[in-house]
Amino acid sequence: MNNFKKILVPLDGSKYSKKALQRACEMVHAFDSQIVLIYVVEKSIPVNLLDRKEYLQLLRKYGKKILSDANEVLSKNGISGKSLIKEGNIVNEIDKVIKEEKCNLVVVGNKGLGTVARFLLGSVSNKLSQSSSCSIMIVK
Repeated sequence: MNNFKKILVPLDGSKYSKKALQRACEMVHAFDSQIVLIYVVEKSIPVNLLDRKEYLQLLRKYGKKILSDANEVLSKNGISGKSLIKEGNIVNEIDKVIKEEKCNLVVVGNKGLGTVARFLLGSVSNKLSQSSSCSIMIVK
């Protein structure tokens, strides 16, 4: 019986999220699962109003690059997946996608790029482990 039919992998470009992606690829092969990749543009970070539009454009562009790189990893592993860019609170957006996509497992890195570069995925993985409606695998 496959309890991990659909695996969600939140990405931020850190080495930890890359490790999480590798582990998710192994699980896709082991459980014949589908994979969904997500990058969330964090909109709640306070930014000078004049800079906000440009800042969000930079994050969107960065997110597309992260997902493109991740899709190359999937291709090299003989996997095709779905990629999503969402905007808003990271944990809330991931929770929404878990429900919308009917994900059974989230594979997440235990740390992110840090608050200056992106966000603390460590706190995101902690919040997800409390709020998520499905199982969470935290990769170190």
